[in-house]
Amino acid sequence: MKITSIIANQVRIPFRRPVKHASHTRTDTDSVVVQCVLEDGTIGLGEGLPRDYVTGETIESSMQALVQSDISSQLQDCDTFLGACNLAERLKVPAPASDDRQCSTNAARCALELAVLDAFGKAFHEPISSVTKTLAGDLYYPRKSVQYSGIITSARGWKLRLASIIYRLGWFRQVKMKVGIPGQNDEKRVRLARRFLGGGIDLRVDANEAWSLDETVDRILQLKPFGVSSVEQPVPHEQALLLGKVREKTSVPIMLDESLCSMVDAERAVQAGACDLFNLRLSKCGGFIPSLRLAQFARKHGLNYQLGCQVGETAILSAAGRHFACSVADIRYHEGSYDRHLVRESLSKKDITFGWAGHAPALSGYGLGVEWDMDALKRVTTRREVILG
Repeated sequence: MKITSIIANQVRIPFRRPVKHASHTRTDTDSVVVQCVLEDGTIGLGEGLPRDYVTGETIESSMQALVQSDISSQLQDCDTFLGACNLAERLKVPAPASDDRQCSTNAARCALELAVLDAFGKAFHEPISSVTKTLAGDLYYPRKSVQYSGIITSARGWKLRLASIIYRLGWFRQVKMKVGIPGQNDEKRVRLARRFLGGGIDLRVDANEAWSLDETVDRILQLKPFGVSSVEQPVPHEQALLLGKVREKTSVPIMLDESLCSMVDAERAVQAGACDLFNLRLSKCGGFIPSLRLAQFARKHGLNYQLGCQVGETAILSAAGRHFACSVADIRYHEGSYDRHLVRESLSKKDITFGWAGHAPALSGYGLGVEWDMDALKRVTTRREVILG
């Protein structure tokens, strides 16, 4: 089976409401959506969300990276799904020599990889969850469903009370809360959230690099009495490798996110003893397969990991995340599938947003298991580049 066409689309989709955290406020999403077409006409889609405050990528740099990459020389005919998986793992969208973390083209690579896997998965009648079984059998743990976390972003006062009550009455098991937002009191907000969530919900916080290293210990100790299960990316990336001292003084698990985007980051974090958990977000980590490799690396070194998501994912990344969640063992927390609650165009003909209590079933179809709304993709595309064909 041969790939005959690859097209990169720059898309912009408005949000239903603004999303605010310590690093950024967004009212819409800029994404790269790649189309991969096989010789039999099968179409696969993949998505990447370039975020300059995470990996240094922009929508322009991602599109340019795909245009300039010599993708055609990397392609080969595939007669089996294993061959397609191996091809997908070898795909490269080269990062500049100045990028010593090797992550500044990850969104572009993720979009390309998922499109290839979606197309070949459909052609060979295999779901993308089979990639885990095929390439990372030690991680493979199939599930029929997953339960996602709730999230509290910038809410305070009565809105914070209401959100907490909804999650409690809705039988969510996990909630993540954004902290470090300018002008807000973290201790007061977390205390209030815990009061209305009750003691049965796992509550973790995400500072999005908002705190300095000098203040982080005190900040965490202020929140520790409220049963916070982990603190995500408390300091800027430049200080992240010094978090080992914070771990010792607080005994609260530290998760890396903005500082965990590549295997280079993972190796440095382990060497420095900087964290207890990795946040694996498919787009910022370069795709489904690199995220599998990071999960394997974490397990090898006694660390845990969560499946994260990026603000503004459409059904493409939601579906990829669902396959990851329903095929990978030992995921501590699950995030994703917010489609209907956030984006105005999901790009899927079927709604795959999580349901009651955050529950969502495994996707049973081939490839990403979703029928794409190509008319919707055309509506939101602002730029189109033919990479192959």
